[in-house]
Amino acid sequence: MKKTIFFICIFVVLVLGIIVIIKNDKNKETLTTYTQTLVYNSQLHTLDGKEEICFYNYTDNALGEVWFHLYPNAFRQGAKATVVSLANYEKAYPNGMSYGSIAIESVCSEENYLDYEISGEDENILKIKVPEIYPDETFTLEIGFSCVLPNINHRFGYGEHTINLGNYYPIMCVYENGQFKDDLYNSNGDPFYSKVANYNVEITYDENLTLASGGSQTTVVKDNKKTSAISAQNVRDFAMVFSDDYNIVKGMYDGVSIYYYYYQDDDADKILDLTQEVLSFNKRYGSYPYDTLCIAKANFVHGGMEYPQLVLISDSLDDRDTYINVVVHELCHQWWYGVVGNDEVNFGFLDEGLTDYTTARFYDEYKKYNHSSQEIFNNASKSYANFVKIYSDVKQDFSTNMVRPLCEFDTENEYVYISYLKSMLMFASLDDLLGNKKMDACLKYYFDCNKYLESTPDDLVEAFNKASGKNLTSFFNSWFDGEVIIDDF
Repeated sequence: MKKTIFFICIFVVLVLGIIVIIKNDKNKETLTTYTQTLVYNSQLHTLDGKEEICFYNYTDNALGEVWFHLYPNAFRQGAKATVVSLANYEKAYPNGMSYGSIAIESVCSEENYLDYEISGEDENILKIKVPEIYPDETFTLEIGFSCVLPNINHRFGYGEHTINLGNYYPIMCVYENGQFKDDLYNSNGDPFYSKVANYNVEITYDENLTLASGGSQTTVVKDNKKTSAISAQNVRDFAMVFSDDYNIVKGMYDGVSIYYYYYQDDDADKILDLTQEVLSFNKRYGSYPYDTLCIAKANFVHGGMEYPQLVLISDSLDDRDTYINVVVHELCHQWWYGVVGNDEVNFGFLDEGLTDYTTARFYDEYKKYNHSSQEIFNNASKSYANFVKIYSDVKQDFSTNMVRPLCEFDTENEYVYISYLKSMLMFASLDDLLGNKKMDACLKYYFDCNKYLESTPDDLVEAFNKASGKNLTSFFNSWFDGEVIIDDF
């Protein structure tokens, strides 16, 4: 009898293992794959390329067209979208106004040209007519495109030290509730929403430049040019940064190769140590799933910017304490946004507040940085209370509702206070209610349930309800709707 039970257990384990393998292989097969061949011209500040997209129809509908975001067109002259707030213009454009754009040169499939149009409210959407693609079918097309980079300290553009290639390529719009999402670019927050995909990128550029990127890269040099082949699999999007000023230090933690690209940093090795500490701390929620992680100093108008396997840290951060905090924050985004995705246009608070909360908790474990979560929560609470008082006096209809699109925030400050500070305080309040141990268990469950997916506020509530064994729906709704009154922590 014991032998029979033993063999039954072995059989069950083998079957479950096979199911997991089949499921993982199926997931790989159903991801969209972007294969790009690019050439960057340093003199003209242009990027020319072709992008092959192998698209899997994950929807329940047959599709006669597919839509792509054209984010670089937000930087063009005459765009309706504003890429930076008025308060940041001087910092973003130190040499005066400059414009960029993306032009679509061709669209074809199997050497047959496809009809397309540049559409959207702000020439921000590429609509391509395709032969009807049924659910679970794949379709491959190729887009020829050309980008002009603006002289701006931003995600997409070139500055004094770096050339930033973020959100530079046509990327498929998410299909949701029977339609493609075509949200406008916005200077508030990160106006992006995408599904995980595979990226195979080959880019040629001047030999004097050093390239930092998401994914794993190999580089060859020929005729004063470098060509890098990059593979980034199962990632939410893809970005690169060039500089002819970069130095590099490399470290390793738990099988992850860590690279720090910098052009001025007397304590570069300590950034490697910091990165290892963040990777170690965040394992309580889920292991970092990739084999490389790059931190790159860059010309950037804000403090930092997260991309899968690559984070940008602004070179305008003079204070070391602030610099360290931004590095921790952007690295924590690898979990909240990178692996667990969300619609950043409509639910920006989901990743930003959770990233701020995780950053605060990090300092409790690494006390050498002379911060604590309680100190951070106290300061945030006081700052948020002052913000609400001032705004309430100025705006009679002022709302602290967290669940709203970027365009409904009147100012960048309003977005930051609601989506960063208030959201962080929501998670801090939940931590007070549940305790660190239960909070970590809930976040691990949330991570596991939504890994490589796009989470919603409802998904967050459901995960916490199940993992905590409590009905926290009313708690969350009071924060989401703006009904909660925040006292000092």
